[in-house]
Amino acid sequence: MATRFTHLALPCRDLDTSITWYETHTPLRVFHRRSDQIGEVGWVGESGSSTALVLVQSFTARDEGEPLPTLTPFAHLGFSVEDPSEVDAIALTAHEAGCLAWEPERHPPPVGYLCAINDPDGNLVEFSHGQDL
Repeated sequence: MATRFTHLALPCRDLDTSITWYETHTPLRVFHRRSDQIGEVGWVGESGSSTALVLVQSFTARDEGEPLPTLTPFAHLGFSVEDPSEVDAIALTAHEAGCLAWEPERHPPPVGYLCAINDPDGNLVEFSHGQDL
């Protein structure tokens, strides 16, 4: 029996806001959504991928008002881009949207060129070029 990584679940304060943010700033798209007795859940992933980010909003989270950062101050989701100019473009867009966390910076191998942005709950999302995973 093979074991494989399938998803990461993150709490969020506002599911609609989080889905919109991930669809705007990443290649992730919602492919499943539901409500149950606990709250609302949205699954986002890349087309054709077998892994997902599961965003979970409890019914009380929206009323609490504060972000629910889980991936911070260094823990993060990592995305690879094909060209260093994409890191710069993502950083510029994030700066304009007020969610840039780390300015683009070049690091020695295997890290590469990267920046990071904050999702609506303060979780870090990194975009890098040159990380050969």
